[in-house]
Amino acid sequence: MLEAMYLVILIGTLLVLISAFSSLLAFRFGAPLLLLFLCIGLAAGVDGLGINFSNASAAYFIGSLALAIILFDSGFGTSIQSFRQAAAPAIALATIGVVFTTLLFALAARFVFDFTWLEALLFGAIVGSTDAAAVFFLLRIGGINIRDKVRSTLEIESSSNDPMAIFLTITLVELIANGTPLGEMGVDLLISFGLQMGVGLLAGFIGGMIIVSLVNRLNLERGLTPIFVIALSLLVFSATGVAGGSGFLAVYVAGLYAGNRQIRSAPTLKRFQDGMTWLAQILMFLLLGLLATPSQFPAIAVPAIAMAVFLIFIARPLAVWLTLLPFDYKREETAFVSWVGLRGAVSILLAILPLLGNLENATTFFNAAFIIVLVSLIVQGWTINPLARRLGLVVPARIGPVDKVELELPGTALHELLAYRVVPDSPVATGERIPRWARPSLVIRDGKSMRYQYAGRLQAGDYVYLFISSRYPRLLDRLFASPLPVQSDDAEFFGEFSIDPQRPAKDLHAAYDIGLAKDELDLSIDALLTKRLGGKAEFGDRVVLKNVEIIVRDVDDQGRTTSAGLSLDPEASRPNIPVFLSAREIAALLRQRVKRRQPPAKTPLGPPPSSLTPATDTTDDRQPQSTPSEKQAASD
Repeated sequence: MLEAMYLVILIGTLLVLISAFSSLLAFRFGAPLLLLFLCIGLAAGVDGLGINFSNASAAYFIGSLALAIILFDSGFGTSIQSFRQAAAPAIALATIGVVFTTLLFALAARFVFDFTWLEALLFGAIVGSTDAAAVFFLLRIGGINIRDKVRSTLEIESSSNDPMAIFLTITLVELIANGTPLGEMGVDLLISFGLQMGVGLLAGFIGGMIIVSLVNRLNLERGLTPIFVIALSLLVFSATGVAGGSGFLAVYVAGLYAGNRQIRSAPTLKRFQDGMTWLAQILMFLLLGLLATPSQFPAIAVPAIAMAVFLIFIARPLAVWLTLLPFDYKREETAFVSWVGLRGAVSILLAILPLLGNLENATTFFNAAFIIVLVSLIVQGWTINPLARRLGLVVPARIGPVDKVELELPGTALHELLAYRVVPDSPVATGERIPRWARPSLVIRDGKSMRYQYAGRLQAGDYVYLFISSRYPRLLDRLFASPLPVQSDDAEFFGEFSIDPQRPAKDLHAAYDIGLAKDELDLSIDALLTKRLGGKAEFGDRVVLKNVEIIVRDVDDQGRTTSAGLSLDPEASRPNIPVFLSAREIAALLRQRVKRRQPPAKTPLGPPPSSLTPATDTTDDRQPQSTPSEKQAASD
């Protein structure tokens, strides 16, 4: 008995270590790391090293706990500014978009796999949601810096669309298992959905408040605080499920609330949760890989791969385009959002539910979903970086690298102690002063400590300790940042010229005839950008004005544009995407077609006749015909 226990621990530890080591290979060769975790599980399974793990219930239980931890950390790491910026389109994608994807996928699955309509809908629900772990890894750790609007949309969508997919999957499994027609569940289905989402939102909000309140009031040992927070998040998850709500939605909302409040030991919590999230991802992907039987894949490989291609190139893009139409996303933004619809552990986890429900085609669901996830991670995961660059969504870094350490002080929930190393040619090294609100207290130079007041001008290599409010680290990061290297790509991205955003927009109109309306002439360029963007401008935003394009280079903390670039050839840097027309472009095309179909108005060349007698045509056929411009001039 003891030998078996040690053997299980030995094998499990080795698999985790191999998975952690594989991250070096992933970063070196650009491979999707989560794909490696999944393949390690497959290699160690029944058709590989021979580990026979077939406990679907245990896999679903552990996978659900791991997903709850991942979602809490996802919410904790999402800033409220990012959430507000992309909440509406992201939530639409997480609800309506999942339904669209499920329906479109079901239409194809109905005939490819010869499923019933309920089974086809179930298959669509299983693969209907994107995977938060895969999306967060590729966007946050993948080495690309894309526009804030697109990044926030993808992160919030992937974190919040699991409840909808889980609800649809569980409901459809119950309908198929009980033999209940879908039509009999119409009203009950809507009530159940509203109850689960409503209870999940309320429980998550209350749970987040409780977490913040308890952490700030209780004088816990510093090492216990992260464990206490994780335990509370799992309590929110489980209690919400018992109450009939969506525990996955609740734990994400709780993390979002707690992460945007002043909470004690925030740096320690972030580091601990980052490690827990990595462990949860490794365990979840390893277990799901162990549960699979690759020898069964060839029997359904062709239809499963066909469905994966349909999902990647048709169902997901069409669902994203229809969902984002009201939000006026640009073509390249919609194209990227539709491509970064990676399927991952959540789809495989949901594919376990038909096994637990003892459905007739349960094995087909699981194996086909597994193949679709593999295809998605290979095709989409490996191409996200080059596609983002091709679509022009990669923005240059705003500041250079910062050598910073966040330190914790006992009993301080509202302030932080930061230690910066002064790097050569940074603003503080070249003489720029540190703001008074930063309260610099200590400077270490050549191994000797001194008070900041007596240190004089800061030098490269100095370590500066500052006691500040947790709201201001970003402002200090710029002062201590390394200078950014000048790259040709940056110049191409920001245009040929720099312009002052505080100048009147009419000056730009006078120089380039940018087609401004009368009410826009008196606006500043900054106000014009805000109006055309429909809200606060963000770094890297672009606005096309007839034959020029304005690019936002920098914004302040209030969202005002402080620096902008001007491109005189906006079409040269824009990819040619024939699909994903925005609502504005569709409306413009419709107006053009309506104008073309209308008969041209006949404008009289002279005064109208005084009587009802038709005017006599006195045109000499031998004279040359007037050109269109001459006719227009005559009519004017």
